[in-house]
Amino acid sequence: MARYIGPKSKIARRFGEPIFGPDRAFERKNYPPGQHGSSRRRKKQSEYGIQLQEKQKAKFTYGILERQFRNLFKKAARKKGVTGENLLQLIESRLDNTVFRLGIAPTRNAARQLVSHRHITVNGNIVNIPSFLLKAGDIIAVRERSKSLEVIVTNVEGRTMNYPWLEWDREKLTGRFLNYPPREDIPETIKEQLIVELYSK
Repeated sequence: MARYIGPKSKIARRFGEPIFGPDRAFERKNYPPGQHGSSRRRKKQSEYGIQLQEKQKAKFTYGILERQFRNLFKKAARKKGVTGENLLQLIESRLDNTVFRLGIAPTRNAARQLVSHRHITVNGNIVNIPSFLLKAGDIIAVRERSKSLEVIVTNVEGRTMNYPWLEWDREKLTGRFLNYPPREDIPETIKEQLIVELYSK
């Protein structure tokens, strides 16, 4: 299965929320996609269907494929603590997600591209693997020769969001991954317990 590159508004409408960020098309058509999306009565979903939809929402939100997602779940299940929270913490520690959270890229897709094209370093070394998992204290930076890239300059200048588990130095274009974020600090509206129940069957 390849990564999804189709219309994002359609996916957001399926889940009933703008999971990819502000979306004018979603605001205009805030109902499920399809010819009868605004009028058709939807059948009551089964418990399995609700759990599967929550997993799909998490995968689309973070841009993760099934095998990667399952491997992260296995890793989360082996860790001490609440499995669902562990899962979201591991996903949040991915390099592409952190580049997005730091404001270096406008979307997770754009962050993935910056990482793949070798514009990002971790602890001084170029890392071109978007799924690279960060550890507490890791330093994420824009590569010296990439600091003048228009997309990076534009996004850093318009940066507004701050997250308590990340530290940002605007002058040096470097960030620090302080620690795994507690669940209450993660803004995504994902019901991780449903995902745990799905994989536990």
